[in-house]
Amino acid sequence: MEEQLSLEFLRVVENGAIAAARTMGFGDRHKADEVAVEAMRKTMDAVQMDGTIVIGEGERDEAPMLYIGEKVGLATHAPKALFPEVDIAVDPLEGTNLCATGAAGAIAVLAASEKGGLLHAPDLYMEKIVVGPSCKGAVELDAPVSDNLKAIAKRLDRDVEDLVIIVLDRPRHEKLIADIRKAGARIRLIGDGDLSAGITAAVVGTSIHAVMGTGGAPEGVLTAAALRCLNGQILARLVIAKPQDAERLAKMGVKDHKRIYDTEDLAPGKKMIFACCGVTDGNLLKGVRFFGEGVRTTSMILTLDDRQVRFIDSVHLEKRADVRVRFY
Repeated sequence: MEEQLSLEFLRVVENGAIAAARTMGFGDRHKADEVAVEAMRKTMDAVQMDGTIVIGEGERDEAPMLYIGEKVGLATHAPKALFPEVDIAVDPLEGTNLCATGAAGAIAVLAASEKGGLLHAPDLYMEKIVVGPSCKGAVELDAPVSDNLKAIAKRLDRDVEDLVIIVLDRPRHEKLIADIRKAGARIRLIGDGDLSAGITAAVVGTSIHAVMGTGGAPEGVLTAAALRCLNGQILARLVIAKPQDAERLAKMGVKDHKRIYDTEDLAPGKKMIFACCGVTDGNLLKGVRFFGEGVRTTSMILTLDDRQVRFIDSVHLEKRADVRVRFY
C-alpha cells in the first residue's frame, strides 16, 4: 500500500495546498478551506483505491465532501475492481486562519492506513502531550507539568531552562502556561496548528521539545499517524464538555471517555502514509510559491513500513510549449 499510494497522496496534498494558497491573505478562512477540500476531493477521485474518510470535514449532514464515512477513490466509479481498502484522515487546510491572514504554518494534510488503522475520533477536544523519539516513554499525561519538563530535560541531557514548549494561545491554557513558566521552560505560543507543531517536536534540530495542551481530537489522530513514522509519542485523552459529547462518543463505540490513548491507540495500523504540503512558510516546509511559468511546492511524505522520510520540492510547470525550468 505504501509504495503504491504514497506519491498519489503527495499529489492530493499538493493540489489542496496550491488551491488554498491562491486565497492566502484574502481574509476568508471559509473560502480557503472550501477550495482546499474541493481540490483534494477531485484528486482523490483518480487514485486507485477503495478509500473511506474516517477523519474529515464533519458528519454526513454537515459537509458536502470529505465528510466522515464518504467513499473516495476509483473504486467509487469501478466497484468491481480490486483496489486496496484504505482508511483516510484529512485536514485539507490546517490553519485556516493562518492562510486567511498570510501567517506562517498553514499546511494541507492527509494520513492513510489499512482498514481499521486509524481511530475514528469525534470532532471533540483532546488533552495532549507530544514528544520526540528521545523522550518517548518519559512523560505522563496526568503528571505535574514540572515533572514532565524535568523528565524531558533529563532525556535530552539539558536543563529545563533550555526547553521550548509549544502551546496553543487559548484562555483554557492559562494555568498550563503559568506552570511551564514557573518550572523555568520557555514557551512558543501559536494561534493555530497544533498538528504541525507536533510534527516539529518529533524532528531533531527544530528547537522544539514538546507540545502541551488541549486541541482537536481529529488533529490528534493525524499527529499520531505522523509520529508512528517518526518514532515520537503522543498521549491524549478526550475532553467531555457537555452531555451531548458523551452521547456522541457512545454512538461511535467509545466506551471509556477517560481512557488515555497512546500513539498506537490513535493510529494502530501496520501500514501508514502521512503526507503534508506547506501552504504558507513554516518551520519544516516552505509555502506555495507562484511564478510566471508555474508553481513550486514543498512537501513531506512519511511511511511506516519502509521507514522513509522524504522532503519533496516540486515545480509544477505550466502546459506551454515555451516553458522554461528554473534552478533555484
